[in-house]
Amino acid sequence: MKIALAAISLVPASVAAIFMASAVQAQPAAPVQVVELYTSQGCSSCPPADLAVAAISARPDILALSFGVTYWDNLGWKDTFAQQAFTDRQWAYAKGLRHNQVATPQVVVNGRLDTVGQSVAQIDQALRAAPLQAGGPGVTLTAAKVSLSGGAPARPAAVWLVVYDPNVEQIPVKRGENTGKTLPIKNAVRQLKRLGEWSGGDKSFAIPASPAGLKTAVLVQAGAGGPILAAAKG
Repeated sequence: MKIALAAISLVPASVAAIFMASAVQAQPAAPVQVVELYTSQGCSSCPPADLAVAAISARPDILALSFGVTYWDNLGWKDTFAQQAFTDRQWAYAKGLRHNQVATPQVVVNGRLDTVGQSVAQIDQALRAAPLQAGGPGVTLTAAKVSLSGGAPARPAAVWLVVYDPNVEQIPVKRGENTGKTLPIKNAVRQLKRLGEWSGGDKSFAIPASPAGLKTAVLVQAGAGGPILAAAKG
C-alpha cells in the first residue's frame, strides 16, 4: 500500500494540470439569460428602466434588449426605435403571462416572468425567480448562420433573429412627457425576424449580414409569448 501511494505521488504536476484543465473544459457553458425591456421615449416612467437594463447588459451572461413600442407615439413624441413588431411581441407576452393589457416599462426575463424593471435589484430578483436553466437546445451562432441541436421540445419552437445596437444612443426628446431630456438607450433592437421553427435534432438557418456597428442574437422560444428555451449573442 505504501508503494502504491508513493507511485501516485510521483505523477508529474504537468500531467495533473492537464487532467484538471480537461475537467474544467468539460463543464457546459452557463445559459445566456434574456432580459427584454419594453419601453418608450415618450414615457416618463421609462428612463430608470432604460438605465437599469443598460447597466445589467454589461454582464457577460446577460442578453439585454430594448424594444421600443408604438402606443406612446401619438401622445406627443414618436419613439425613434419603435416598431409595430415590438408592440406585437409585448402583446404576445401579455397573453402568455396572463395580463389583460400592456404597459411601459416592462422587463420580461427569459420569457417566463415580468417586472417593472426600474432598478437592477428588481431585475436581479426576477432573474433569481425565473432563471434559464441548462439543458435547453445547443445554439451556435456565427456571422453567417445559427445552428441548433438537441432533443425535441414539447412543441415546435420559434427561432428569432434579433439585430440590435450595442452602443448607447443619446436621444434628445423635444416633446411629450420627457420634453427637454436626453435619454441614453443601449441595446436598442433594430430588427426582429422569425427565421423558422426547430423541432429537435440538428438544424441551421442562414443569417444575413448585419449593418455595420450592429450585433446579432438568436432566441429559441416556445411559441409566441412563451418561455425562452435558449439564446445566443454574437
